[in-house]
This record gives sequence, C-alpha cells and structure tokens, in this order.
Amino acid sequence: MPVTFNNQFFDDLSRSQGVIDLVDAATEAIAETARASAPEATGDYKAGIATAGKFQRRYVGLVIATDPKSMIIESKRGVLARALRANATGRGRA
Repeated sequence: MPVTFNNQFFDDLSRSQGVIDLVDAATEAIAETARASAPEATGDYKAGIATAGKFQRRYVGLVIATDPKSMIIESKRGVLARALRANATGRGRA
C-alpha cells in the first residue's frame, strides 16, 4: 500500500513559529557555548559571535562571527565547530 505524504503540512510545519522558536533557542545555545570558549585577547572575536535566522525551504539558524579575524581564529581553534559538536543531541554524529 503506497504512502502519500502531505508535503504542504511539512512545509507549513517547518515555517511555524514553534519550530522557529526551537531553532532560535538551539542557535543561541551554540552561540553561548562558543562565547564561553572564545579567546579573549581583545574581546572582539567573542563580542562578534551572534545569531541570525533565515528562510530557505525551511527556517535555518546561523551562528556567525563578525570580527575580521574570525576566519583565522576559527581555522586555528575551531571555536564554532566545537560549540556545535558540544550542543549536538540525538543525531549520533556531529
């Protein structure tokens, strides 16, 4: 017996306020973890860690680093990558 999914339901669900709130909370938790382990030589990198959200096919949360030295710091220390792994739950891999 074939199963038919209601694609519109899943599209609406992925754009609902409840899902947006969950994604924003998870994104902020990752940003807080990153800020806690960020180097503090000048404080600019730590202060430049922020969150944002955008709609693609679904709502996506982003943790961004705005300091001009962010790419160098991330390549040497992996602050954002480690924060993401530290906050990963239920996926088995991160």
